[in-house]
Amino acid sequence: MWVINNRKILYAFTTLLMVVSIGALAIWHLKPGIDFIGGTSIEISYSTDSVPTQAAILGAVTPVDANAVVRPSGTDGYFISMKAIDQDQKAVVTSALSFNGTASSTIKSFDSIGPVLGAESLRKAIVSIILVILAIVLYITFAFRKVSEPVKSWKYGLIAIASLVHDIIIPLGAFSILGHYLGYEVDTLFVTALLVILGFSIHNTIVVFDRVRENLSHASSNKPFSDVVGESVNQTLTRSINTSLTVLIALVALYIFGGESTQHFTLALIVGILAGTYSSVCFGSSLLVTFEKFTKRK
Repeated sequence: MWVINNRKILYAFTTLLMVVSIGALAIWHLKPGIDFIGGTSIEISYSTDSVPTQAAILGAVTPVDANAVVRPSGTDGYFISMKAIDQDQKAVVTSALSFNGTASSTIKSFDSIGPVLGAESLRKAIVSIILVILAIVLYITFAFRKVSEPVKSWKYGLIAIASLVHDIIIPLGAFSILGHYLGYEVDTLFVTALLVILGFSIHNTIVVFDRVRENLSHASSNKPFSDVVGESVNQTLTRSINTSLTVLIALVALYIFGGESTQHFTLALIVGILAGTYSSVCFGSSLLVTFEKFTKRK
């Protein structure tokens, strides 16, 4: 019952998170990767006795692209993101990265994406997220169609939308801050992480809502709806926390020991699953009680 009894505190905390995230997005925006705006991605490694500094790599590619981004890859390599380049510029960059042959290096990948393809990827990413949210809401409305009192089935879907928006905004805000201060970019893997977060979050939300529906069918007519929701949260709390904790342990291990190419993807999942677990247990259930009380007052 703690969650329901202290829902005003939870609303204040949720509002703070949302304001910070939306504020970061409004001020700094997201830093799109080459998947969305087009450009060139290079992964290069060096022999252990001739690994140049990150500043040296940045200095080598700056004459071709002053806005190039260089990130470490393991202990002997780097990821480089820069504008789209032609074959002549590619030869110049390759020579510069080997420091005119003085550093033993291996180009692991050299990929270019045009701006048209990047814009198409961005459009498809936005459409996919919208379609997933719509499908989830329609499913919840259908699954809870027999629930009419004290909260109508379509309101369960509306609350699910609010929770999903929360679960999307928090990772977006986090990566806006990380992009501003640490140069983190968002790419198609980040969109994949958002879709995974949506699925994971709605799974936890449905578990809580379904227990509410089950308890309503057995509760006496004079039992307060807030008590039913509070008991439902308590009954599903351990399961929700344990499920999320096992996933987070695996993700943290992947973030620490996995490759550089999956670190941002893993970090987005960690932030999103934390936000999704919170919204499913605390935010969504509290909104159910608030909707019921608002309807009763009307």
